[in-house]
Amino acid sequence: MHSAAETILYSFSSSAELNDALAHFILKAQKEAIDKHSRFTVAISGGSLPKTLTALIGNPGVKWDKWHVFFADERVVPLDHSDSNYLLAMNTLFSKVPLPSSQIHAIDTTLLDDLEELADAYEKELIHEFAQKDSARFPVFDLILLGTGPDGHTASLFPGHELLAEEDRWIAYIEDSPKPPPKRITFTFPVINHAARVAFVATGEGKKEVLHDILDEPEKGLPSSRVRPAWPGHLYWFVDDAASALVRYKRTEFKV
Repeated sequence: MHSAAETILYSFSSSAELNDALAHFILKAQKEAIDKHSRFTVAISGGSLPKTLTALIGNPGVKWDKWHVFFADERVVPLDHSDSNYLLAMNTLFSKVPLPSSQIHAIDTTLLDDLEELADAYEKELIHEFAQKDSARFPVFDLILLGTGPDGHTASLFPGHELLAEEDRWIAYIEDSPKPPPKRITFTFPVINHAARVAFVATGEGKKEVLHDILDEPEKGLPSSRVRPAWPGHLYWFVDDAASALVRYKRTEFKV
């Protein structure tokens, strides 16, 4: 069993600095991925995360035609619903860049009434993208971008929920989310922890208590603390100084 990767914490004095650094980080990950296998596989979560990616808009270094984008979790709603992570990402970022629509992998909205079929169909999307190219038991994303809630949840993996123990499925469904809407699908920990890179983004004073618990007291077992990519994967946190105010974990200077 491989050991988990070291956690690297970057903390910035402003959101603008964080967003610029994250853009540089993504471009480096993109280059390494394209050099290795001519594509860049990315998964993103919802919430405030897409807003942190707007520094990529108009950036000539982004090879949008090589991107294949999945959603680390999605609310079981139509794609034009205000709760949709797809809609948020489209409105914030993807509608403003030349990313081919066929390479943005949304849920099959004809299956909204059957959570198990919906999750299975999205898992098949991943299998189609990864199975012929990778021999691993789980897909190996080049980059997964996540946020964390005040309760320490990430994607749609919530504290104390039975999905935290899921070891086999790539995509799981949840119909009792403690945060509305209750019905969602989500990547499982095995998928997240097989990524080449996972980067969390967390900003604002409202995250300072939970970041302390995640980074300084991982033994509490919050879902975000359970994101530990297996070696040779890497785990990064991009946070602002307000969010990291209580964190004792060592910071690393970000270098372009």
